[in-house]
Amino acid sequence: MKNIRIKLTGSPTLKEASIHQDFHSITLSTQTIQLENLICDPPVHGTVYGTLLNYKGELEALGDQVHNAPYQKPPVAPVLYIKPVNTLSGMHYPIPLPADATHLSVGAALAVVFNETASNVTEQKALDYVLGYTIANDVSIPHDTYFRPAIKQKARDGFCPIGPYIMLKEHVKDPDHLTVRVLVNGELKQENKTANLIRSVSKLISDVSSFMTFYKGDVLLIGVPENKPLVQNGDVVRIELEGIGYLENVVQLEEVKG
Repeated sequence: MKNIRIKLTGSPTLKEASIHQDFHSITLSTQTIQLENLICDPPVHGTVYGTLLNYKGELEALGDQVHNAPYQKPPVAPVLYIKPVNTLSGMHYPIPLPADATHLSVGAALAVVFNETASNVTEQKALDYVLGYTIANDVSIPHDTYFRPAIKQKARDGFCPIGPYIMLKEHVKDPDHLTVRVLVNGELKQENKTANLIRSVSKLISDVSSFMTFYKGDVLLIGVPENKPLVQNGDVVRIELEGIGYLENVVQLEEVKG
């Protein structure tokens, strides 16, 4: 059993619970709940920061593009963006497929949740400021530019399922050596490892905190692997993170509001 923090639907606060070793059920007080039957709210409340080009393969896939205008060289600092509050959703909430899109891309990300203010922290001390880790699906409408904010493609309602809980950091021995998998309708579509990060989790926290402050409850997505799977209406998307668990959602056509 491992200690977690979870936010049940309708609950105003996080609850202490335990996840079973198979990651299929949780115990809350004396009640055991199967994750496959659980709909829960995002377990985070702060600003969610995403990171681009932090997987080696993702940067390599750009090839000579990184030498073109406007940057004309590979990035020398973390490339960040924000997933605003409207994008957040939880376990088993639908991922909305907008009417102007045929497919969505799945962004499987380890999410770091902060427990206290972190400003200008060292790489050696970076994890001291972390409460734990969760799973995020950094959903996007497919696009091929990194040179301008892709707000319309990345900041749609429901485009950041996250959860289903926060795994406390003492249960994740090394966040830089975790296997990340994406399954679509039960079929493995992507597999990578956080060992392939350009900046380790601690290095990324340290580098970003050198020019901006993280506050309690803020979240940092450490990056998304290359070759993001594409999904369409009706697809069941499951992201598995070694030692943490899984996050599952279904793609569903967005309701047209009159």
